Amino acid sequence: MQTFQIESTKNETLQAALIQKINQKTKPLGALGRLETLALQLGLIQETEHPALQQQTMLVFAGDHGIVAEGVSPYPQAVTAQMVLNFLNGGAAINVFARQHDFQLHVVDSGVNAVFEPHPMLIDAKLGMGTLSFLQHPAMTGEEAAQAIARGAEIARDAISEGCNVLALGEMGIGNTSSASCLMSVLCSFPLHQCVGRGTGLSDKGLDHKLSVLTNALQKHHVDARDPLQVLAVFGGFEIAMMVGALLAAAEARVTLLIDGFIATSALLVAAKLYPQVLDYCVFAHCSDENGHGKMLEHLKVQPLLHLSLRLGEGTGAVLAYPLLQSAVAFLNEMASFESAGVSRKSQ
Repeated sequence: MQTFQIESTKNETLQAALIQKINQKTKPLGALGRLETLALQLGLIQETEHPALQQQTMLVFAGDHGIVAEGVSPYPQAVTAQMVLNFLNGGAAINVFARQHDFQLHVVDSGVNAVFEPHPMLIDAKLGMGTLSFLQHPAMTGEEAAQAIARGAEIARDAISEGCNVLALGEMGIGNTSSASCLMSVLCSFPLHQCVGRGTGLSDKGLDHKLSVLTNALQKHHVDARDPLQVLAVFGGFEIAMMVGALLAAAEARVTLLIDGFIATSALLVAAKLYPQVLDYCVFAHCSDENGHGKMLEHLKVQPLLHLSLRLGEGTGAVLAYPLLQSAVAFLNEMASFESAGVSRKSQ
């Protein structure tokens, strides 16, 4: 796998200057709450007391999963390709929210089991027609996982070269909650039942079957949690692996990362096991209603900005959180200080 040069955002001098700037605004200390910590984080990422947000971009990575053949999803695999077409036609929730919040939107064919006509929004990065069923075999080879990471990094760098400094990642792939659940169980050392959820709406019977299939898969493969690339290759998906590469390349370029829900955070788990510094660049948009996501966030010791009971994926939660970044930057850059406004400070 290619290497990445990811720096920590820790800078005590700049941090002190940003905190002083925030505290001098015409408000009681801490009165803007999470917006203050968000403004501080954005300033540290961009290495400035005057951060700016530019050409916010959403990359939706799509891929199919062989595990679907084991009956772990209530939807057929064909839905992945059908939803990609929906994205390209502008009709999905992520299209609506991307238009609302002025995001550049690209859809990445990471490995969908279909062939698409060229389209201005579509990035053809297909590594295969879906992964293998990891109940039977590793989902991909180590080489395929490394190729996916490299391709995801390249796609992120392309977006950054066009001026993006806020990158959000979404996904589409029937069966990918099964991959994310196994990644979470192994990398976080959680019992599988705490990681497995209903995905796209399994019944109780379907949920029991999904848990049984994934339990058998974990027992079949003897993976080492200290080797996140092996874990990714065995249980991941082409789209998840490409998201790992995109996350790492963006952090290397000091770009702010808006982290969406369960699947996106599973990709981040892998990225953070490889390069813990990547977490400095992450803004956690929301906590989804998928069973394991809250525990994932607890494991990472982070707090999401929103709790909206979302469980759609596509990057929707990340885009919905973006106005909070705008507000954090706006108050830091535009709000008057006590001195400039001639407002008296509290006496004690």
